[in-house]
Amino acid sequence: MTASYLGFDYGLRRIGVAVGQSLTATAQPLTTISSHQQKPDWDAIADLISTWRPEGLVVGIPVHMDGQEQPITQAARKFCRQLHGRFQLPVFEMDERLSSMEAEHLIAQQRATGQHKKTQKSDIDKMAAQLILQSWLQQQELDKHDK
Repeated sequence: MTASYLGFDYGLRRIGVAVGQSLTATAQPLTTISSHQQKPDWDAIADLISTWRPEGLVVGIPVHMDGQEQPITQAARKFCRQLHGRFQLPVFEMDERLSSMEAEHLIAQQRATGQHKKTQKSDIDKMAAQLILQSWLQQQELDKHDK
């Protein structure tokens, strides 16, 4: 059975969102949601959850390269708790080290080949969400095979 998931690249101003499914362990960028005064647009998130009906939610947790927390780490964890409290879905945390840098690199490659025109920060956010979710889905696949 295929399960769908929504992935989030949490930020204080924008939250990138991706959708993915367990059968192929792949994800696609979906949208970017604005935050107002560091509060997510919960109505937009509710609409996405209603539309996609995910089995769970995956949130990228930002940490430094050495694994130490950064100021936004606690805000991302609070977002996880709020997601769970509001929507009663399982929320999974995923280490997101380098996801935004990787997203910028991928977009730059696409621009160089003419696949991507002008880059906006929202493009990077939703692609980072795709990378976070896809990494989580692939890790679940590996964990299944290791058992």
